[in-house]
Amino acid sequence: MKQVPKWLIEFALIVAAVLLIRATLVQAFNIPSASMQPTLLIGDFILVNKLVYRLSEPRRGDIVVFRYPVNPNLDYIKRVIAGPGDIVEFRKFYSEEADLWIYTYSINGEEVSLSFLGEKNFRGEEVYEFEERIKVGSENLSYKIWFSPKPFRAWGPIINRAFSFKDCFKVEDEICVKFRVPKGYYFVMGDNRDNSEDSRFWGFVPRENILGKAFVIYFSGKVPPLTPEDVTPFTGFRQLFLALLNPRFERIGKFFIY
Repeated sequence: MKQVPKWLIEFALIVAAVLLIRATLVQAFNIPSASMQPTLLIGDFILVNKLVYRLSEPRRGDIVVFRYPVNPNLDYIKRVIAGPGDIVEFRKFYSEEADLWIYTYSINGEEVSLSFLGEKNFRGEEVYEFEERIKVGSENLSYKIWFSPKPFRAWGPIINRAFSFKDCFKVEDEICVKFRVPKGYYFVMGDNRDNSEDSRFWGFVPRENILGKAFVIYFSGKVPPLTPEDVTPFTGFRQLFLALLNPRFERIGKFFIY
C-alpha cells in the first residue's frame, strides 16, 4: 500500500485544527454596514470569542455576533443593552449642547449617562456624537454612539413589529417605552442609533442565537458597504482584498475587552 505523503497529512491536520478552532474558540467576521459606527467601521475585520459564552452569560455592553432571529442564516452584530429580567424604559431627551432631540433609556431604574462630544461628517451628512456610560457590576463602561439630525427612526421598540402588548408596560405613539426582557432573551441595539436595524424593529435575541463576543480588530481598511444579505464567503474575500489595498493601520489591534 502506497504511503500517504507527509505534506498531505500535515495539511489535513492544519485544516482540522482550523475547523476545530473556528467551531469552538474563535471566528473571523467582517463589518459590512454602518450600524455599529463609530465603534466598528465598515471594513473592520474582527475576531469573535466563541468560547466565552459557554462559560458565562452575555453582559450589558458586550458587542455580540448572533444569528438574526428573522433569518438565522444571517449573522448580525450589535451591542447588548439589557438581559433577561431587566426592565428597560426609553424617554425622549433634549440635548441643549447639541440643540437636538434624542433619546436615552434606563435599566432597572438606573439612567444611562449621555455626554455630547461634537458633530461628525459621515457620507456628507452631519451626525451627532455622544459618549454613553453604563454600569456593569462594579465596573463603568463608556463608548461612543451617533444620532442623526433628522427625526429619529425609533426611540423604542415598535409595537406590532418587534413587540406584543404582553411584553410592554407603557406605550407612546405606537412605541413601547417600558418593557421587561423575557427570560432567555436579550435586547440589543447598534451604536449608530438612527442607522441600525435592531431589537427596536424585530424584537429580542434568543440566548441560543448568540455566537460570541467581539474582542479585537485584526485588520481594517476602506471598503464599500454591504447589506447583511450581501455577505457571502466570496464578498468576504473581496472585502478583505480591498481592505488590503486601502488599509487603516491605526485601527488594527484595537481590543474590546473590559
